[in-house]
Amino acid sequence: MEEAEFTEHSAEIMAKAIENVKGIRLAIIGVGLIGGSLGLALKARLGDDIYITGMCRTEASMKKAVEMGAVDFASADPEEVVKDADIIFLSTPVLQMMPMTEKLLPFIKKGAIITDAGSTKQYIWNELKKILPPDIYYIAGHPMTGREKSGVEAASADLFVNKCYVIVEDTGAPKEAHDLICDMVRVTEANLTTLDIAKHDRCASVISHIPHVAAAALVTLLNRSHGDKEACLKLAGGGFKDTTRIASSNSDMWADICMTNQAAITNHLKLLQGILAEVIVAIESGDRQAVHDYFASAKERRDSILEQTKKMYELI
Repeated sequence: MEEAEFTEHSAEIMAKAIENVKGIRLAIIGVGLIGGSLGLALKARLGDDIYITGMCRTEASMKKAVEMGAVDFASADPEEVVKDADIIFLSTPVLQMMPMTEKLLPFIKKGAIITDAGSTKQYIWNELKKILPPDIYYIAGHPMTGREKSGVEAASADLFVNKCYVIVEDTGAPKEAHDLICDMVRVTEANLTTLDIAKHDRCASVISHIPHVAAAALVTLLNRSHGDKEACLKLAGGGFKDTTRIASSNSDMWADICMTNQAAITNHLKLLQGILAEVIVAIESGDRQAVHDYFASAKERRDSILEQTKKMYELI
């Protein structure tokens, strides 16, 4: 399947989406940054016209989610959370999604839709299709947004606004289910696009996974600067802060992503390794022109990307 055009926001499209989502009962499994932001976004636009239940790891998180208005009701009891849900939104680290689904499955009603915020899609679908009955549907999703902070305290009703939200259509769900999930996403004011599963995982590796690995590597480089570390810290400015911001992200989530998108991530890391090797050779040999061209080409391409995407969605 080829990529679809990003959907444009309009009053008519938003009004129709809100109308279609009214009356839905949504269960958010993992009311953290992403799950909490989804709840806040939907409640901000639908109010009492949507009923949201939530499940969190701790009693304190459940209490906070209710206090913030991200959910109407929170519980650690899977039956209480999902028994009446029309949509179940999985927002846990990827490797926790299967055990959690197995725990929820006895209580999920026929015709319900499971969707998720997982950053890798092939692994989740490969595992889910082994256990899902034919009358419970899965639609893979991936909101391309986030912050370096985690937990429901970091959630925001505008987290999805103008961000890319990928929906993967090739999981066998009926059109009505797909349309409902798309309308739910539209209500958050995210920009929808579609990719097939394999392409999603490759693209997510380049755009999201490798930058996180690289940001963590830069922090690790600082830590291994031996006797220079304290002096380096005195020099640390905006460049270091900007390029390493995402290294403050949730380590459980990123370990799971690396374990469930191994082929794409390792292939791209090897490509990156090769690029850095070329730069090393150019610097060691004193080839100023090659080094200049390396930076100039990257600047030109980055500026072009920002120009191309600014009308479609906001890069994070």
